[in-house]
Amino acid sequence: MTNSPLTILLCGPRGFCAGVDRAIQIVVLALKRYGAPVYVRHEIVHNRYVVEGLEAKGAIFVEELDEIPVEHRQQPVVFSAHGVPKSVPADAETRNLFYLDATCPLVSKVHKQAMRHERLGRHVVLIGHAGHPEVIGTMGQLPEGAVSLIETVEDAERYEPADPDNLGFVTQTTLSVQDTAAVIAKLQERFPNLTAPSADSICYATTNRQEAVSAAAPGCDLFIIVGAPNSSNSRRLVEVAKRAGAKDAILVQRAAELDFDAIGEIRTLGLSAGASAPEVVVNEIIEAFRARFDATVELAETAIENEHFLVNRQLRDVELTVDDMAFVNGR
Repeated sequence: MTNSPLTILLCGPRGFCAGVDRAIQIVVLALKRYGAPVYVRHEIVHNRYVVEGLEAKGAIFVEELDEIPVEHRQQPVVFSAHGVPKSVPADAETRNLFYLDATCPLVSKVHKQAMRHERLGRHVVLIGHAGHPEVIGTMGQLPEGAVSLIETVEDAERYEPADPDNLGFVTQTTLSVQDTAAVIAKLQERFPNLTAPSADSICYATTNRQEAVSAAAPGCDLFIIVGAPNSSNSRRLVEVAKRAGAKDAILVQRAAELDFDAIGEIRTLGLSAGASAPEVVVNEIIEAFRARFDATVELAETAIENEHFLVNRQLRDVELTVDDMAFVNGR
């Protein structure tokens, strides 16, 4: 029996962004320079494949700095790509820890925008998801009470600031562009003097991946997003695919999670990956479909990314092997 034909629309851009690539590279370079163990506060990026790969190389992940044994305090600790509150590096210095900050430069830019609003006397409105590490990190750049978190249009409708004429907003970098625009529009309708940040807070990679998925989704029987359940930008891609016309969309971490009985007979599959998902898993999923369908892969590309962020100065002269680079690049 011949397999049914299947067209796989493979989105581009997809997968690792420059900030994720930089964060993973920092951990690998630190292991090369300082030896194991290298401690990492929280998941360096939201992807178990990446975390487990780094653990195999000698990284140890901790939730808080007090978990680092006294005898290992000369070893570096890396702060994740999502950013941390100011209290975390202060705590590291109190403990005489050597730390390397892997915060994505685009997240750092949001921190600076928020601090600028506050310096100019504005109360900061942060559009984002409560509990997300990036939101915790951004709110932690300013004194308690200086930031109000708005998650939805309904929140924006209910929000009652102390001084409606002195507000400035920033956003989490990984939000849905469409949903965020609706929240901002509601805030601007209610508070005409609301000041925008000097540059768009939603990062280029988030925007590019959403645009590619939106373009590919119409007519897809199923859209698969490779990513972790705790990855904000990956979950947003599932929402974008459904909104743009895919009959169904799911989030998958590995090919082993695919339920082909539930998937059934499909003719067009959309496929993309969140900014912290490695290309090796995308290829794994393509091969799983090729084993069951007569699959043809077509590239659905809407942009080309060539951004590159420098690693910490202490690590720039460390050389990586070919295998190291393949891991850093998610391949």
